[in-house]
Amino acid sequence: MDLVQQIIERAKSNKQRIVLPEATEERTLRAADMVLAEGVADIILIGNPGEINSLAEQWGLKNINKATIVDPENNPKSEEYAALLAELRKKKGMTIEQARELVKNPLYLGCMIIKTGGADGQISGALSTTADTLRPALQIIKCTPGITCVSGAMLLITKEPQYGENGVLVVGDVAVTPMPDAQQLAQIAVCTAQTAKSVAGFADPRVAMLSFSTKGSASHEVVDKVVEATKLAKELDPSLKVDGELQADAALVPSVGEKKAPGSDIAGKANVLVFPCLEVGNISYKMVQRLGGAEAIGPILQGIARPVNDLSRGCSVEDIYKLVAITACQAMDAKA
Repeated sequence: MDLVQQIIERAKSNKQRIVLPEATEERTLRAADMVLAEGVADIILIGNPGEINSLAEQWGLKNINKATIVDPENNPKSEEYAALLAELRKKKGMTIEQARELVKNPLYLGCMIIKTGGADGQISGALSTTADTLRPALQIIKCTPGITCVSGAMLLITKEPQYGENGVLVVGDVAVTPMPDAQQLAQIAVCTAQTAKSVAGFADPRVAMLSFSTKGSASHEVVDKVVEATKLAKELDPSLKVDGELQADAALVPSVGEKKAPGSDIAGKANVLVFPCLEVGNISYKMVQRLGGAEAIGPILQGIARPVNDLSRGCSVEDIYKLVAITACQAMDAKA
């Protein structure tokens, strides 16, 4: 069974409630129909019920009647949600009138449903920007305790089983924080290891903090940042298996790891790679994907107390379907 199928089966084993706030968007509604047909998750659609049902009929979708539909313009919990949102944001000057308007916004409404225990995760981005997806999540759901930095991980499924976990690597940050400081980089390491467990199913994440230097082979302030981040990551999570700074070949190839970082438990055995900045991470995964033929799944947002994930506006029905399963796995882990 390949990794994607394992993720789907894990999601089916403990169905989570996933909100799709862009419910009248065609790819989203088609993906919801697939998810419901196959029992991957319970789905909450936000939108006008008449419009959603009409579109489902028009597109021949037979399973949308299994979803819960929440109408943002006619929601019996609107006042409850508005009062809570105003309370959450009162230090920022939000009034009850502003909150009443915001809880009609599907992205905010979905996060309020999660905040009040009615759902376990949310996915948007087929129509919305990353900023619009993240803003309500950070205002309402907030970050995981001990974490202040949201980041994005990517699953890389390569054709080289000798590397990572039978050819699978989890890498971060590839999506959110352009130039993390040492503390943020440490948090990215902890969160990416957690994603490796909850989504990729790694029993033993082994984290390499990447740089252009291995164990002092080069001297520069950006290397110092990675060394400091490695130390902070160990303090943040004493159980984390992490080492750095390591060059990519030292992290992945046993013979090179032995030569460049003798005695390291991670060198040559890493299955989680943490990039020193977003620029490096984004370029690297795209090169591995395009030149190395790896399958890249993500980005998977991490660091939020309950999973809220962001789609590319060019996403396919299949992308949304997979991300529902991934979000469900994150949701299970967030409750553990």
